[in-house]
Amino acid sequence: MPTIEPVRPGEVRDPELQELIARCERVGVPGSLFPRILARVPDYAKALLRAMLRSHTEGNVDHKLKEIIRVQLARRAGDPYFARLRSAKAMADGLNEAAIAAGCDDYERSPRFSEAEKWALRYADRMYVNPASVDAEFYAGMKQYYSEAQIMELGAFIALHYGMQVFMRTLGAGMLPHELILHF
Repeated sequence: MPTIEPVRPGEVRDPELQELIARCERVGVPGSLFPRILARVPDYAKALLRAMLRSHTEGNVDHKLKEIIRVQLARRAGDPYFARLRSAKAMADGLNEAAIAAGCDDYERSPRFSEAEKWALRYADRMYVNPASVDAEFYAGMKQYYSEAQIMELGAFIALHYGMQVFMRTLGAGMLPHELILHF
């Protein structure tokens, strides 16, 4: 079991939180286990889940690219829970495991990604491997492909999702069998 036991589905009384958890299940990310752990503090859970869902499913950066980045970050964070979740929308839009694997591996040499996509993947890498390298020169390179608003969207997305993935890893929830995660 995770370090903090999730609230059972029938125990969530707040209608907005119930809808957010249902939306997380439909979207596929962050699934239902993470929101039910957060449900121990409903108001905070609602704010955080709204932010996570918005950052992942809305905005002006391609959703499939954000999904590849999200999985790349989960693997970097060592979080098996988030690493095995998949966005239903991204998969329906044609994202597949081969593209995810390429984005988590040597994407710099992969012909699968455009130069713009490589900059976004590089941004995620550098924020956690070598944050000092994300400097004015780096941002100038990104601005060749992304607007300042898109760069802020990506940066906030990367920071939020990586942080939640590290947090989830500390809870030990990713070690549960996948079937238990979905049906707990």
